[in-house]
Amino acid sequence: MSKELIYVVDDEENIRELIEYNLKKAGYIVKCFADGTSFLETLQDSIPDLVCLDVMLPDYDGLDLCKKIRTSKRLKSLPIILLTAKTTEFDTIIGLESGADDYIGKPFSVNELIARIRSLLRRTIAAPIEKSDVAIGNLIIDIEKRTVTINEKLVELTLKEFELLNLLANGNGKVFTRNELLEKIWGYDYYGDTRTVDVHIHSLRKIIGDEYILTVRGVGYKFIS
Repeated sequence: MSKELIYVVDDEENIRELIEYNLKKAGYIVKCFADGTSFLETLQDSIPDLVCLDVMLPDYDGLDLCKKIRTSKRLKSLPIILLTAKTTEFDTIIGLESGADDYIGKPFSVNELIARIRSLLRRTIAAPIEKSDVAIGNLIIDIEKRTVTINEKLVELTLKEFELLNLLANGNGKVFTRNELLEKIWGYDYYGDTRTVDVHIHSLRKIIGDEYILTVRGVGYKFIS
């Protein structure tokens, strides 16, 4: 049975209680927070295996919290699922670009939330993709250190961004379909759609530049070596 620690950050008591009850029933250890301040204070001492983070909190914008976590060396690989009543495609893109690994709209099915948590934890806790270091021009991917540098300057990537770049860079020119990337990076039972891949590719290009990842129209993406 699972023993991973999950933090739930939501200002609605009934939602916190619902999630806490069902996650504990599923075998997880759960700690809940009604605001971002207490959540951040606890993160200083204890890092969970995953965070379910509400976007609209009384003292913080959840998207800002997500960005804050991604800029921390200690926390940048922490898996985050955003919970929000904002469910338009634009909101989803903004949520994923802020560094979230997944995004689920309210109201949501508890079973779907648990399935997404399990899928994300499997991808995070499992051994990293075993590939080789890559040095293309000024871009260097160091597998052991899990770092990416451009022009000898370290760039910050989320866990999923790193895994996605690593997979593409080690593909020897292979064109990966969006479904292939979803399966390999997010898992076979991921509930999202291929738009998730597009958002992460867009985010990667903003960080490393447009010259490394080519869009193959009607198919998917490939790394330009």
